[in-house]
Amino acid sequence: MAYSATAHVVRAVGTQGVGRGLAVFLRAPRYEIFPTDDILAVVAQYVPKEVTITVTASPRRGLPATVHLAVNLARLGYKAIPHLSARLIRDRKELGQILEAIRDAGIRGIFVVAGDAKEPAGEFPDALSLLAALPPDHGLTEIGVTGYPERHPFIHDDVTIQAMWDKRRYATCIVSNMSFDPDTVKGWVERVRRRGVELPIYIGMAGLADPARLLRLSTKIGVAESARFLRGHPSWLARMFRPGGYEPGRFVSALLPDIAQPDRRIAGLHVFTFNEIEPTERWRREMLARLV
Repeated sequence: MAYSATAHVVRAVGTQGVGRGLAVFLRAPRYEIFPTDDILAVVAQYVPKEVTITVTASPRRGLPATVHLAVNLARLGYKAIPHLSARLIRDRKELGQILEAIRDAGIRGIFVVAGDAKEPAGEFPDALSLLAALPPDHGLTEIGVTGYPERHPFIHDDVTIQAMWDKRRYATCIVSNMSFDPDTVKGWVERVRRRGVELPIYIGMAGLADPARLLRLSTKIGVAESARFLRGHPSWLARMFRPGGYEPGRFVSALLPDIAQPDRRIAGLHVFTFNEIEPTERWRREMLARLV
């Protein structure tokens, strides 16, 4: 599927320009959401079924909230992908229970992260240890892991790329963390490929979010978690909301034609929505209408 999408983009870029190639990526992106009380209804109201929904995990709400929301999304007909935070899972028994719950709902994909919890709840201190504990009969067709186009706030670049190498035998794709600089993203993809990591990559990007509403969201996902996020990425909000600083259409357009090259193996776009579903989906549809 990832290679097919890339092939279509290459043909589109070659025949009718960058706009048509960009439309391929915009037709079926991934939207990342936080598990809040109202988000299921919002997604159902605004998001078409061709958009994949990924559900984050947080120490404040715990993994049950993530799994419950992903299951409910799947029952509505969405392709839902829960984030499994290694540090929130106690042991292999709990991991098995989670896998059984999502399998019963028809969910065949997960996204494995270390997580933000200060201390592991049990035997999984990082994403690699959780990946290694997946049972041979897990039945999953998609297992995503994180990539870092911009410097991780606490981990050296070489370490994060080495981690992707270590995880490659378990994972099926990489989802890059959010960046606001297309050149940084393109350079990172090139470095990843140069290191011999061949997994398809979803490019992480911000959607549309109003600063005031984003601050209100922080009270839902947890003030401590929001503060930790901002400490690790102090320039992100400044770049996102300064005049002329960030516009998702301009960002994603600047990625082409590079991300359409077959050797880059770009699977699609992963949009960090900050639960601003309606404006992000409106932007996507308006941009598609201009492109096709």
